[in-house]
Amino acid sequence: MYSIIGETVKALILAGGFATRLRPLSCSRPKTLFPIVNKPLLQWIFERLVHDGVDEAILAVNALTQFYIRQQKPPKCGLRVHFSIDPHKSPLGTAGPIRKAEKLLGHNEPFIVLNGDIFADIDYKKLIETHKKTNALATIALCRVEDPSRFGVVELCEGDCIKRFIEKPPKGQAPSNLINAGAYVLSPEVFGLIPEGRAVSIEREIFPQIVEAGRLVGCRINGLWMDIGKPAEYLEANKLLLDSISPTISKPQTSSAEIRLPVALDQGVVLGENSVIGPYAVIGKNVKIGKNVTITNSVVFSDAEIADDVQLHGVVVGEGAYIGRHANIGYGCIIADQAKVRENIYLRDGSTVCPAKEISENIL
Repeated sequence: MYSIIGETVKALILAGGFATRLRPLSCSRPKTLFPIVNKPLLQWIFERLVHDGVDEAILAVNALTQFYIRQQKPPKCGLRVHFSIDPHKSPLGTAGPIRKAEKLLGHNEPFIVLNGDIFADIDYKKLIETHKKTNALATIALCRVEDPSRFGVVELCEGDCIKRFIEKPPKGQAPSNLINAGAYVLSPEVFGLIPEGRAVSIEREIFPQIVEAGRLVGCRINGLWMDIGKPAEYLEANKLLLDSISPTISKPQTSSAEIRLPVALDQGVVLGENSVIGPYAVIGKNVKIGKNVTITNSVVFSDAEIADDVQLHGVVVGEGAYIGRHANIGYGCIIADQAKVRENIYLRDGSTVCPAKEISENIL
C-alpha cells in the first residue's frame, strides 16, 4: 500500500442515516450494507479507498448501524477501521459527525469525507492532489446529472473555484448540472467552522462560509456514480455495475437452466429445470430457485427461496424470504427479509412486504 501524501491518509465515511426511502429492506440492514452485485456497498467503498492509497477509515454511524456492521463483518481490505458513534437521540447531520470525529481524524493532514450511501468510482488520489495544489479549505467531487434539483448544485468560476453552492434548488433554477457527488477533501481548519454538540449541515452552514472565503474548489469526476436512495435506483446501480463488469463475467455452467448474461450468481445457488435467469439478475448465496422460474432485472438476497412457476421482473427479494409456487409478483415489488408469500398469491405492481410478514391473501 502506498500513501497519497506521505502521511497516514484517513477517510471519514458518513453512514448514520436511516434509509427511510429503502424501507422495508432497510428495516433489517443499513444502506451501507446493501449488496451491490453480491458485495456489500461498504466493501466496494473500502476497496476503492485502498486502491487510492487510503490507510484508515472512520465510520460515523449510529449504534444500530455499528451493530449490523460488526455482525456482518464486511472485509476491511487492509484498512484500519474505527467507529465514531452519533448520539442515539440527536443525530449530528452531515457536518456534526466530522467535528465529533476530530480526535480520530487529527490535525496533521487533509482528510477525505464521503457519504456511505453513494456507489461511485471516485479517484480519491486526484481529489487530494487537487486540494493540495489549489490550497483549498474544502474540495468537492463533482459529477453531472440530468436533474440536479435533488442535490447540492455548484456554480464554478475560473480555476474550478466554486462561486456558489445551492442545496437542492427548485427545478429549472439550478445554476448548472454539476452536483456534489458526496465526497470531499477537507483541511483540518474546517473543524473551527463546525459548532460542537449539535446537528450541523455541511451543505447549508459550512460550505457557504468557505465559498465566502474563496476556498471551496470543485474536482470533476467521470466514473460511475449512483445514489441508491430509492429501490429503483438500487436496482439501476446493480444493472450499471453488471454492464461495467460484463466482459469479465463467464456464463455459469448449468444444464438445467438458461442463463442470459449479464447475471451474477453467488456461491451455493440452486437452479431448477427450465428456469431462465437474466439478463440483469443478481442472485445471492445459497438461493434456491425452482422449476420454470424467470428472473430479470431483479436482485435476490442470500438464502431466499423461489418456488416453481414464479416470474420476477424488477423485483427485490430480501434475505431468507420465500415466494410460493405460482405466485404472481408485480413489477417493482419489494419482498423484505424473512417474508413469506404463499402459493398462488397475486401482488400488484409496486407492492411491499414487511420483514417476516406472511402474505396469504392477494394484494390488489
